[in-house]
Amino acid sequence: MRRSICYIEPTSSLAGETNTWKFVYTTSINLPKNTLLRFEIVSKGRSIDWQTPETNLKKTANVIYAIMPNDKILQAEAIEIPNSIVPQFQFQLPQEVQAGAPITIYMGAPKGQKADKNGNTCQLMIQRRKPFNLYVDPTGKGNFQDPEVFTLDIKGNELHTIKVLAPSFAIKNKRFDVVLRFEDKYGNLTSNAPEKTLIELSHENLRENLKWKLFIPETGFITLPNLYFNDPGVYTIELKNMHTKQIFRSSPIKCFAQDTKQLFWGLLHGESERFDSGENIDSCLRHFRDEKSVNFYGVSPFESADETPNDLWKTVSQNVEELDEDERFATFLGFQFTGDAGAEGTRHIIYAKDQKPLLRKKEQRSNTLKKIYKLHSPKEIIAIPCLTMGKGQQYNFEDFQPEYERIVEIYNAWGCSENTKEEGNKRPIVTTGKKGMTEAKEGSITKALLANKRFGFVAGGLDDRGHYASFFEECQKQYSPGLTAVLTNQLSKSSIFEALYNRNCYATTGERIIVGLSLAGLPMGSETDSAQKPGLHVNRHLVGYIAGTTKLKLVELIRNGKVLEKFTPDSHILDFAYDDMTSLQEVVLDAKDKKPPFVFYYLRILQEDGHMAWSSPIWVDYIPGKLSNQKMAPKTTAKKELPKEAPKKEAPTEKAPTKTKVAAKKEAPKTVSNKKLPVKTAAKAPVKAVKKESVKVALKKVTKPAPKKTAPLKKTVTNKKAKR
Repeated sequence: MRRSICYIEPTSSLAGETNTWKFVYTTSINLPKNTLLRFEIVSKGRSIDWQTPETNLKKTANVIYAIMPNDKILQAEAIEIPNSIVPQFQFQLPQEVQAGAPITIYMGAPKGQKADKNGNTCQLMIQRRKPFNLYVDPTGKGNFQDPEVFTLDIKGNELHTIKVLAPSFAIKNKRFDVVLRFEDKYGNLTSNAPEKTLIELSHENLRENLKWKLFIPETGFITLPNLYFNDPGVYTIELKNMHTKQIFRSSPIKCFAQDTKQLFWGLLHGESERFDSGENIDSCLRHFRDEKSVNFYGVSPFESADETPNDLWKTVSQNVEELDEDERFATFLGFQFTGDAGAEGTRHIIYAKDQKPLLRKKEQRSNTLKKIYKLHSPKEIIAIPCLTMGKGQQYNFEDFQPEYERIVEIYNAWGCSENTKEEGNKRPIVTTGKKGMTEAKEGSITKALLANKRFGFVAGGLDDRGHYASFFEECQKQYSPGLTAVLTNQLSKSSIFEALYNRNCYATTGERIIVGLSLAGLPMGSETDSAQKPGLHVNRHLVGYIAGTTKLKLVELIRNGKVLEKFTPDSHILDFAYDDMTSLQEVVLDAKDKKPPFVFYYLRILQEDGHMAWSSPIWVDYIPGKLSNQKMAPKTTAKKELPKEAPKKEAPTEKAPTKTKVAAKKEAPKTVSNKKLPVKTAAKAPVKAVKKESVKVALKKVTKPAPKKTAPLKKTVTNKKAKR
């Protein structure tokens, strides 16, 4: 039967296309009466996979049936297959079929119905030579051999989105590349666009004959090399589809005047909706690197032998090592350990190096977290508590190990563990059905911080393995997959790991929101005390910046779990400085563990589109000294302008005002340059508002207005409006 002819009409498909598919099988031998044919669509039954057809021919859409050479119709029987959600479809021949005669399997609209409305829907992801299997048993006794295979090429559908992939940080006059991805509505690369489609990239300071005009390439992506910015600030790259008039924007890019740490994006705990990180680890890693454009990724299978057998762990380990590449993509080997609810909870344990063992709970040497920690030095692993407020898998932080648990997952697609819904959690852990996971207050991250547990924040993605697998059936509320941002000097496994260990990181709900926070020149994740910096007794000088992917709705400066200050900028940009001049002695918390009293700060950001971000905290310990006994002046609030870049040195202490708030600054659009397109920088001048630009594609930057002298105000924060 290996010389049998198998082909599909039509021979190719667009992702998500609805049609009627004909699978023509021409046998090379005589098939006797009662021969069994089993057809397999090779699907996992996910929403993104090929639609499963119906066997009932009375249905008006999406049916499967076969037609004999004499035009007799055969109804299919659905055969359940062990460990498979999708059945196979069996036909039994009512009569002999001669060699060379075709048997056609139809999957789509019934006769007389429209194929594009009542047909069968193709999978939502592109694939070259997508297989369909046909098993043939001439004996009729279920003795199936190797299948006959039909193949179909699935291409990207119509152009829907242009993604602009650019670095989040840039240095003045230092060149960088931008990648444009032309995608259909399912996220596939595509060149399927009308012939008149033209993408225009321009800037208001360029002459008309210097505008860039781009056609959609056959590959579906293009790289724009050697772009750079002339001035520090926050920029947004925009492209305009001249055919549809749609405008597409990049995530914000913050340009610095001099070299600084880079900002890298990644996912430590999460799965791809398309590729399983166990069975298809190579495809999964390439998907996140090439299609999601993340800079680092950590694998996170559960440690159970049923889910991760030894041979699978070996394959995962090899692929993680092979795909790791400095300055391109950092990969981490890791696994999830689920312990007792409350005392241990769920941990994602990541290794600093490759080719490490999978530590199973059933083994005596690794059946508790304490034993796992004893097997490693602190810088060999990082253990990340996940979904700490998920009831049944919660973690109460009572046995918190700061040497190993350097960071905590504040958010993943199943909810946020910062605090409870009643306390204002915007993305609480809830279920819409009778079953599912609810909140456990004991796992609150705010509660742990108040108890002097110190950790940075990271975010996880969507997980459908282990105890998360039942969430789909239990109607668990699902949110967007999160992202983790890391600030470090270079893109490498060791550098990313060190930054995570030092808590130089923050979490978002999936958007690439730029967040910066420093206290007395120390970055997020830092610890200091008033003995090292005596001025902290009087003033904690905080400087921050946020560049959102859309307009910011609310930025909150949190001190000791409560909102210290709110900012409501009328823009996607906010730069601020805040002097907390309440006496340190008055605001510190009792550590209750023979450690110094302390205070902590962090930022919580909310955009108008609902996306959020959390900076890692900064801690200040109270060490009594001379300045702590000085009498403080009455509290006042004053308004002043900020320099473009956050000051690195601690601000001098003011004697009269005890509290200073600085307004959010807005900046007007500026110039961008590339190697081929020189740009003249517009002269800077104070502006009240930026006139709406009529350019088709622009690179925007926000600049600061000239400072104005203002009399001291009481409890006020001003924002100067600027259009994006």
